[in-house]
Amino acid sequence: MTGLPDVPPPSVPAGPPSAAPPRVPSAAHRVQYGALRTFIAGLGLLGAERAVRVGAAIGTLGFRPFHIRRTVVERQIAAAFPDLGPAAVRDVARRAYAHLGLVTVETALLSRMGPADVLAMVERADGWDIVERRIALGKGLIVVSGHLGNWELGAAYLAARGYQVDAVVRRMGNPLFDAYLTRARSRLGMTVVRDRDAVRRTPRTLRAGRAVGLLIDQAGLNTASTYVPFFGRPAKTPRGAAVFALRLDVPMVFGTALRQPGGRYRVFIEDVPVTSTGDLDHDVDVVVARYTEVLERHIRLAPDQYFWHHRRWKQQPSSTPSALRDPA
Repeated sequence: MTGLPDVPPPSVPAGPPSAAPPRVPSAAHRVQYGALRTFIAGLGLLGAERAVRVGAAIGTLGFRPFHIRRTVVERQIAAAFPDLGPAAVRDVARRAYAHLGLVTVETALLSRMGPADVLAMVERADGWDIVERRIALGKGLIVVSGHLGNWELGAAYLAARGYQVDAVVRRMGNPLFDAYLTRARSRLGMTVVRDRDAVRRTPRTLRAGRAVGLLIDQAGLNTASTYVPFFGRPAKTPRGAAVFALRLDVPMVFGTALRQPGGRYRVFIEDVPVTSTGDLDHDVDVVVARYTEVLERHIRLAPDQYFWHHRRWKQQPSSTPSALRDPA
């Protein structure tokens, strides 16, 4: 899921999503996809509990001995948590690699699950009544989240609870991977919407009373964004979710699924206030800052479950003081 450019006002009709031209997979794509399917088949033989342990072990190899983006990860953790000493930063980083490997395996296993299996992965859902009340308004619901915990499970859980949800996603580089993941998401009850189609489709989805899920912590070069504080440093943050909520008068919630010590997940749901003063640009910036603050607060609950491998502060205003520049 990703951020979006500004949407047309409600008075502009939303046409059908534009079809992306088919992509022909290369030989390398086929080899990669074959390896993925073989890997997933092997995981199925291990059973879920052993498979996620294997995933965590594989993920840890990225920390040591391979040092894949380790400098980026450790510098960002140190910048976000300046009170941590070097040893504590390394520990959070190591566990973040293990978590990424674990979540990658869980996502692969999700492709073989049904709604009952998804529900069984969640031990409790705090604030679920908020979702029910907001959906009951009949205006639709925007659900924002970040690359925290198991973000694929979060969207799948909403669908497993019986709600129709559009998951706004970016197209993956490997078309075979992309098609595989789309099939898996669809089988779990989600409707997959490409980010290039979301501007046209999302207003119709919301007016139909459905939910739309977006990840709001990675901004591409062509994504309409604004700069808001993230752990005290300005970070380029997608504004599409805020624009949709304000222009279409739609409620917004933040949701995330954090892994618990026993191996199951706890889902957290929280309102994100959407207030209109008539100054759209100002109001959008306020809402973007609000959902970024909520994300940061949940990252503090489980810093090792955040995707620190992405350079969150890579793009900043030119006026950013040197002390608040990208640490990576």
